[in-house]
Amino acid sequence: MKTIKIILLVTFVLLVQKIYSQRPVPAQPESKSILLVGGTAHIGDGTVITNSLIGFDKGKITLVANADKESIDKSKFDKVIDVTGKQVYPGFILPNTTLGLVEIEAVRATQDYSEVGSLNPNVRSLIAYNTDSKVIPTVRDNGVLIAQVTPRSGIISGSSSIFNLDGWNWEDAVLKADDGIHLNWSNITVLTGGRTGNPELKKNDKYDEYVNTVKKFFADAKAYSEAKEHKEKNLKFEAMRGLFDGSKNLYIHEDNVREIQEAVNIAKETGVKKIVLVGGADAWMITDFLKENNIPVIVKRDHSLPPYPESDVYLPYKLPYLLVKAGLLVALDMSGSMEAMNGRNLPFLAGTAAAYGLTKEEALKTITSNTAKILGIDDKVGTLEIGKDATLFISTGDALDMKTNNVEMAFIQGKALDLRNEQKELYIRYMHKYGLM
Repeated sequence: MKTIKIILLVTFVLLVQKIYSQRPVPAQPESKSILLVGGTAHIGDGTVITNSLIGFDKGKITLVANADKESIDKSKFDKVIDVTGKQVYPGFILPNTTLGLVEIEAVRATQDYSEVGSLNPNVRSLIAYNTDSKVIPTVRDNGVLIAQVTPRSGIISGSSSIFNLDGWNWEDAVLKADDGIHLNWSNITVLTGGRTGNPELKKNDKYDEYVNTVKKFFADAKAYSEAKEHKEKNLKFEAMRGLFDGSKNLYIHEDNVREIQEAVNIAKETGVKKIVLVGGADAWMITDFLKENNIPVIVKRDHSLPPYPESDVYLPYKLPYLLVKAGLLVALDMSGSMEAMNGRNLPFLAGTAAAYGLTKEEALKTITSNTAKILGIDDKVGTLEIGKDATLFISTGDALDMKTNNVEMAFIQGKALDLRNEQKELYIRYMHKYGLM
């Protein structure tokens, strides 16, 4: 009798833990083929299918069709899910984020995004990424299913990696390891006297020293990469190899016109093959230069103040449109204050861009297919196409609109996600407490 009571007690505890778990168990591989029927599919390349058939099996998309034009034998699929009246999207991609490297912004012990020193290309977000973060499930809840996790600080902060936002550990979650090196460019001028109430813009006396440091480091790294043999491995230069053979991107973080131009020219002079501009508040002024050098732009958080007193007050909202109109490849990120937690708002940045010039489908591309192309993962994700990963979600409303975004189901590589998270659990708890549920 005592044994039975113990078994019942343990069973009850386990059930309660499962019901109120704040960190969902990673999804299990799906053994059955699935067909989504009747939803409005936003392919991610600008195409929309209003009465769609989306099938996937073994983690890959096997069918993308228009039910009004094609007849499909549904019995070939093990599961048929009716999503009529709902919206189907490719998983949103969040670039340039510290998601998984920061848990609580105000607690230093939970931050793991920077290292001592200024030239750290060998620092890898890959092995620091925390799949147990409570923040990750809250981000997935708005359709963000993939993230480029990026270190911070110094001149060269390190190497980013791209993760599916599900998995027991970083080995399970990684989609692309060490995709690029991040260079934080210095400003030619600095603002002084802000605390005294007499701000003044002055020349940065250390700018030339910074430029010379970068030039020498890149030149030495290129020479190292060209040498056939080395008596000893230099881990910093080993990490830089991919910049000179085109297997890695160089992400230049900068906003100002003169600095952007100088950074790009120096990078190209030292043999860097692929460059991406991150930030680019002034990029609309030099679109011809960026096009000529084939440089895409990851626009930093368009929910921002205008950069200058004389700027158009709506310039940050219009910036994606201005760059797309000029023919540039544009993506959006959420970097800035509390960026890991705010990653969940990525689709609403795209919604703002749609309200200020872009069409809805053009705006969608800035967080799906465009981002995938820039990060070099467009062969796997970014659009709903046959052969790509079945990383997608279903929303009852417009996913770019904070009023109607409501993700009901989500899949990463065909695996159905548990969409519970700590915030939902707290909501339910206190709705019950105050008799509202």
